[in-house]
Amino acid sequence: MRLNAYLARAGVASRRGADELIKSGRVTVDGKPGELNTFVGATDVVRVDGREVGKQALRHVLLNKPRGTITTARDPKGRPTVVDLVGGDVRVVPVGRLDRDTTGVLLLTNDGPLAHRLAHPRYGVEKTYVADVTGEPGDDVVSALAQGVELEDGRTAPARVRRLGPSRLELVLHEGRNRQVRRMLEAVGHPVVRLRRARYAGLGPGRLRPGAWRELTRDEVRALRRLVGL
Repeated sequence: MRLNAYLARAGVASRRGADELIKSGRVTVDGKPGELNTFVGATDVVRVDGREVGKQALRHVLLNKPRGTITTARDPKGRPTVVDLVGGDVRVVPVGRLDRDTTGVLLLTNDGPLAHRLAHPRYGVEKTYVADVTGEPGDDVVSALAQGVELEDGRTAPARVRRLGPSRLELVLHEGRNRQVRRMLEAVGHPVVRLRRARYAGLGPGRLRPGAWRELTRDEVRALRRLVGL
């Protein structure tokens, strides 16, 4: 396991934060200064500022994200984050992002390899969104969204789109660009009023109310691992 992943798994810091600790010379592996490419073996002793740290148990959490929370571990402006909502002694971080006003399914974990593959576009993990929009999109709009929309960072991949009501659409995407659904709908002339992620990698919120969370079951974790080839 790479040293930064080990530190993240130990709950010391995020991977970026771990990189900074390593570069500042505060981390040792078996008494030698750690480097960004240092690999930690099963018997290696890792210390930060002279204090030994160890890997924590893996956690996989499903949160029904409420509106107004930031999808990050810490917010410099002091706003509430999704990590603030999840209890427990083992630190977890979000997989991917939902913007502040988007609600719905969000996974958090300290399982670095799984989180990386779930968030990587190569593995085509499905994300289902339900959007309430301005106006009433017609068949031409649904078709345009399904075929892909030209955005400032390139054309979006084809998606599955269907109407759930006069001003409500369901979109199933395999991409995860920043604010992608909002930008797609604005590009076709129907800006988002409310946006919710209804499913992620086959997981829905179930009975979780906004702000509530639960640990994934072993079967759910196994299914996620199979989905991304782990």
